[in-house]
Amino acid sequence: MASDLDGTAHAGSSSARRRDAGADRSHPRAALLMSLVLGLLLGALSGLVMFPAAQHLRSLKDGERAEATLYASGACMAGQCEVEFEAGGRTVVADLPVGSGGGRSSVGARMTVRYQADDPEVVAREEDVGGGGAVVLAVLSGGASLLFLLVSAVAAVFVARQWLAARRRQGGTPQDGQWHDGDEAEPLGT
Repeated sequence: MASDLDGTAHAGSSSARRRDAGADRSHPRAALLMSLVLGLLLGALSGLVMFPAAQHLRSLKDGERAEATLYASGACMAGQCEVEFEAGGRTVVADLPVGSGGGRSSVGARMTVRYQADDPEVVAREEDVGGGGAVVLAVLSGGASLLFLLVSAVAAVFVARQWLAARRRQGGTPQDGQWHDGDEAEPLGT
């Protein structure tokens, strides 16, 4: 009876090892996909949002200057703050653009802003017209994007090497770009 238990336990553990080996092969593919998606998203954030925001902030460097009051606070870096100021004899309430600082300021805080003379609703804090936090976030998200894309490349090489090793263990070897073991594998070049 002890030999039956040993045989059963042995068969169960080998089947568990086969399941674990299959799970180990999917982790590099999942890492590859996740790294690729994160790299592309961070690249898009940097290239499509933060760099244009930094350029917009810089465009207001020579704008009209005014003293303003924080009218509505929120996530200023995401463009959810408003300021109130006088321009051309009227009171203007305008949104601060994406990439603005001052998110920790409370409503009623005083600040200096720069705005376009022909459109006073295009405004930025004077401290941000050099590019502000948008430049920092553009560089950080761009760097993180490159890192994740590099990890994706490494993971792709790892997955390809694992796949080739598995194929060789099954008896298939690539020769002249073809598999000659009777499997339905595609040529390596396609």
